[in-house]
Amino acid sequence: MPEGPSVRKFHHLVSPFVGQQVVKTGGSSKKLHPPDLQSLWLQDTQVHGKKLFLRFDPDEELGLRGNDPLPEPLRKGAQEVEATDQEQAVGPSRQTTSDESSQAAALAVPPGDEGPKCLGADCPVPGAERWLQVSFGLFGSIWVNEFSRAKKANKRGDWRDPAPRLVLYFGGGGFLVFYNCQMSWSSSPVVRPASDILSEKFHRGQALEALGQAQPVCYTLLDQRYFSGLGNIIKNEVLYRARVHPLSLGSLLSPSCLEALVDHVVEFSTHWLQDKLQGQQQHPQIYQKEQCPAGHQVMKQELGPPGGFQRLTWWCPQCQPRLPAEGPEKHQRS
Repeated sequence: MPEGPSVRKFHHLVSPFVGQQVVKTGGSSKKLHPPDLQSLWLQDTQVHGKKLFLRFDPDEELGLRGNDPLPEPLRKGAQEVEATDQEQAVGPSRQTTSDESSQAAALAVPPGDEGPKCLGADCPVPGAERWLQVSFGLFGSIWVNEFSRAKKANKRGDWRDPAPRLVLYFGGGGFLVFYNCQMSWSSSPVVRPASDILSEKFHRGQALEALGQAQPVCYTLLDQRYFSGLGNIIKNEVLYRARVHPLSLGSLLSPSCLEALVDHVVEFSTHWLQDKLQGQQQHPQIYQKEQCPAGHQVMKQELGPPGGFQRLTWWCPQCQPRLPAEGPEKHQRS
């Protein structure tokens, strides 16, 4: 699924439509029921980690009136969203999703029926402020004023264009197209800047404490409770840049090494976002490579906690030597 920098770019693409009214809708989503958004005004957009939040109001000036009390169906929907976020949090025995195409069967949003139309929290409540939470599946994306086209034929030999989940046409003449994503209504955006790797309020101390646990750092880096927006590409790249083996226990790493990991997380994510906004391609050093920049052979293996999701991981055995399970001296940054 798209990582933090990609979702931040989606937020950048959507922002110019804030203040405009939806005049027409389309899309294949049955759970959301696209016609319910017609005539609503897009009043705000926020991003947190890998999720995008869009605020819609039935009146252009509704936002000036403050937060109206929410009817029970919408309150229930918000609680369900919060519970889902907690279930997806990564602990020592669980992992969040990654960008790996090998996980497509598990991660891709199914194209079939999403459930009955306009039931409970999936239907906006008249007169109440509502936020649309957008979670992107594998290859999920947003297109502006154009539709995605097939780049190659499918297994049947058909050149079939991707089917958008949602299309929003605005009064200003432009339109937004959402692909391969799941959407649900909530009473407010679930935003925790302290854990967002691209937020100015990212809490380094919290991240360092999490990394120092007695578990492989490659598990902790994907924990969205501490590194929201960090996915498999960022994980692989920062571990290589910090010269840390993916299975190194955080409790055996020196404070300076942990600091270096957090530094690389912020720096790599920020540079990747800047490249995306400037239309430049990313150039990974280890992700999906056969050799590292030093010319060494790269290892590739699916790594993850027992019973949790396994992520394809690339590392260089020479640049990122594995630490012993136990040892009197902590690893120092090379």
